[in-house]
Amino acid sequence: MIEKLPCYRPIMILLTVCVTSGLALADETELTVEQLVERVKPSVVVVTFSGRDGGQMGLGSGFVLDSEGLIATNLHVIGEARPIMVRTFDGKKYPVVEVHATDRTHDLAILRVDAKGLPELELGDSDALRQGQSVVAFGNPQGLEHSVVQGVVSGLREDVDGRPMIQLAIPIERGNSGGPLVDMQGRVHGLLTLKSQVTENLGYAAPVNDLKPMIVQPNPVPMSRWLTIGTLNPRLWDVRDDVQWRQRAGRIFADGQGRGFGGRTFVLSRQEMPQQPYDVAVTVRMDQADGAAGLIFHADGGERHYGFYPSSGKLRFTRFEGPDVYSWTVLGEKEVATYRKEDWNRLRVHVADGLFQCFCNEELVFESSDMRFTEGQAGLAKFRHTTAQFKGFEVGTKVGVNSLSPETREALEHLVAEIPVDKSPADELVDQVLAQATSQTAGSLLHERARQLEQQAVRLRELAQAVQAESVVLQLADLFTPPAGEAVTTEVDLVRAALLLAAIDNNELDLEIYQKQVDQMAEELRSLLPDDPSETEKMETLHTYLFEEMGFHGSRTNYGSASNSYFNEVIDDREGLPITLSLLYMELARRIDLKVDGIGLPGHFVVGVHLGEESPQLVDVFDRGSLMTLDDAKGKVLSITGYPWDDDFLSAYSGRQIIVRMLRNLLGVANSKEDPEAALRYVNSLLAIEPDSASDRLFRAVLCYNTNRAEQGLADVNWVLERKPDGIDLRRVEQLRGLLNRMVNE
Repeated sequence: MIEKLPCYRPIMILLTVCVTSGLALADETELTVEQLVERVKPSVVVVTFSGRDGGQMGLGSGFVLDSEGLIATNLHVIGEARPIMVRTFDGKKYPVVEVHATDRTHDLAILRVDAKGLPELELGDSDALRQGQSVVAFGNPQGLEHSVVQGVVSGLREDVDGRPMIQLAIPIERGNSGGPLVDMQGRVHGLLTLKSQVTENLGYAAPVNDLKPMIVQPNPVPMSRWLTIGTLNPRLWDVRDDVQWRQRAGRIFADGQGRGFGGRTFVLSRQEMPQQPYDVAVTVRMDQADGAAGLIFHADGGERHYGFYPSSGKLRFTRFEGPDVYSWTVLGEKEVATYRKEDWNRLRVHVADGLFQCFCNEELVFESSDMRFTEGQAGLAKFRHTTAQFKGFEVGTKVGVNSLSPETREALEHLVAEIPVDKSPADELVDQVLAQATSQTAGSLLHERARQLEQQAVRLRELAQAVQAESVVLQLADLFTPPAGEAVTTEVDLVRAALLLAAIDNNELDLEIYQKQVDQMAEELRSLLPDDPSETEKMETLHTYLFEEMGFHGSRTNYGSASNSYFNEVIDDREGLPITLSLLYMELARRIDLKVDGIGLPGHFVVGVHLGEESPQLVDVFDRGSLMTLDDAKGKVLSITGYPWDDDFLSAYSGRQIIVRMLRNLLGVANSKEDPEAALRYVNSLLAIEPDSASDRLFRAVLCYNTNRAEQGLADVNWVLERKPDGIDLRRVEQLRGLLNRMVNE
């Protein structure tokens, strides 16, 4: 018998030759976008899949691959085990009769509909794409059907989430996925798929060459079979609601929000319940820290059941008697040390006559004699927006408890206590661990220990950051606080103060090096001065040195970066914000005896150079030292802020005011990134300079509430309430104190 050789490779070569030959013979004349729309749009389709109630759940795009009813799209567009519908450009609807081919690795799918004579698109050769090449994307972004956008190929990436991608200077929105990416001749080179997390105006497309093997060797699945892929076995589970419960590799997954109050949804095991006493158990993991999912039991198939589950990091035992919160009774709620947030947790309920015992990772959490319901099914439930995974669901009189005896745990912990950090575990150590316990029980302990060490490492880094930040706070306080009996000064060592702000976030910053670097720059600048220079000559020499020779300039492409507020990085990169560049300008000017003031215009810091008896010459350091008139300054303020002009805007800033403004810039960066820890560091520094700032104390109290530092927040709130400063709504402050007190007492 002669073995039949695989035909895939020859056919692929033939297909590639045909496509390449077709491209060579095709008309290479580029079409206008309007002409492309006329040619391509009739072949673009809307792809939707339905929920169990028949309503539309998902929406994406696709295109006609073959006139006999083949449609190309992304695999994630069609969901799993759902009826799929294709709607063509002329409004006709076709149910998908077959999932003709799928490729999970490349997120691609080919669908078949029962239609003839559909306008198909020509496939291009995605390997021939060039960076910078013009392309046009078609799709249904956010449900806006048959939209078109032009862009260019930004790059050809070999590994984006583990697969090759075409990078596009085109925003890809929900609903675009699966739409065709065509060149200016109308040939398809990719399928739109991913939106970049870096910027909104960046997207990706799967190369069309990854689709071609699926055309040659499809793996057709009729819809009758497709609808069963990944679904829970109906002989084992009774699935409720419209949430997608599915299974894969021994795990049960649930996502989407149930239609019940609080997003409650559940599945019930069809397993016959044993006589009491018995156990029901499952291991659960949630993607969200505020999620809620776990066990239910004594369920009547409707609204009535008990539930034991984690909820927002606490363990909760609840009796559900109806469809809303008024018919739900929380029988117990507490935090327990053994619960592992955002990790796997084993939940077990022991049901005996007259008593429920609820365990989390084999620690007893609740005991209850509430016996409103005495019988019913067991199952799984989740709430709200939670995405949950379940494994190891068991019901029985003797549920396996994967726990270690205290002696075995101690022996294992001793074995791994001195595990080396510079090489992989030795075979001998592996054998010693397996001699103590099974791989599953030992693995649980080892993963638990690893997680504890990882959490400890996080806390150690937080401690190091806190120590560094507090050290800066103390140094700033010393810098701005006069010795006892002396008047408060407004003048400080600006270079050191500015470097201290950068040191808040950088514990390796050597302040002395950068202070010396500024001194060296000043020496270079002095060497360039003519003999007995005038004030104008000093300014001109400073401008030549700083902007032409050294190349300092304003940051325009990444203005909001914290680096522009770190004085050391401004010196290193020679770019920064108006205020940080102005500070360097002022320090160099001071060292050549050129009198300069910092002018804090709203929204744009400048300097005023004293050249004689007249008003100071305004200089925009951000704009490489361009000279400004008073009208220029007024126009700048109006364009940035919309504020009407006030002559007080020209008042000279003190060193204290400059440093405070720099700190507020850093605080703005932290707020834009929603980083309360960084914001807290900056507010602490602000209060080291201005300890009587009631608004900053209140803001710190809010940050303390958001970061679970209730006692520190209460101290600030009480400070404000004792002094009753003007402009503060004390009723709101009282409300904040109530929230902080509640946090302390929980």
